[in-house]
Amino acid sequence: MTEGTTSAVDAGQTAQATDSDALIARLEQEGEIAADYLEGLLDIADLDGDIDMDVEGDRALVSIVGDGDDRTLQRLVGQDGEVLEALQELTRLAVHRETGERSRLMLDIAGFRARKRAELAALGAEAAEQAQRTGESVKLRPMTPFERKVVHDAVAAAGLRSESEGEEPQRCVVVLAG
Repeated sequence: MTEGTTSAVDAGQTAQATDSDALIARLEQEGEIAADYLEGLLDIADLDGDIDMDVEGDRALVSIVGDGDDRTLQRLVGQDGEVLEALQELTRLAVHRETGERSRLMLDIAGFRARKRAELAALGAEAAEQAQRTGESVKLRPMTPFERKVVHDAVAAAGLRSESEGEEPQRCVVVLAG
C-alpha cells in the first residue's frame, strides 16, 4: 500500500469520525432541549421525576423516572401509552421549534417503553418460532410504528423476515414462514 493510499483511508476514517461526533452532538442537543421542555411540564403538573438522557443509534432517548413510586408518573403514560405518545410528539415539536430539524427522539416514562419493548421482543420471537414450526405466516394484532419496529427487529434476530401490512391504525406485522 502506498503512502498516498494510506492517507486517503485515514482521511475517510477521520471524516466518518467527524460525522459521527457531529451526529452525537446534535442528538445530545435534542436531549437537552427535550429535558428542559419536560422539566417545565413536570413543574406545571406538580409531578416529581428525574430526567435521564442517552443516545442510542440515531436517536436521542429521554426518560422520566420516578423517585420510587412511579404510580404518579403513570398518569403521564395513560392507557396503553396514549398520553406518552402525545407527550413524545409535543416534545419532538419543542425540539423542532428550537433546532429547525425534525427529531426522532424517543421518550420513556416510568420504564413503560422498556417493559413494552421486552414484551414485544418476546412476542416477535414467539411468532417467528411459530412460523418456523408450522411453515405458515403469522399475522399479529395491529400495532403502533414503535411496536412494529421492535417486533420486526426480534423476527430478524430469529433469522426470519417480516413485513407490515394494512393501513394505520390497523397496520400489523406479518411474520413470513421460512
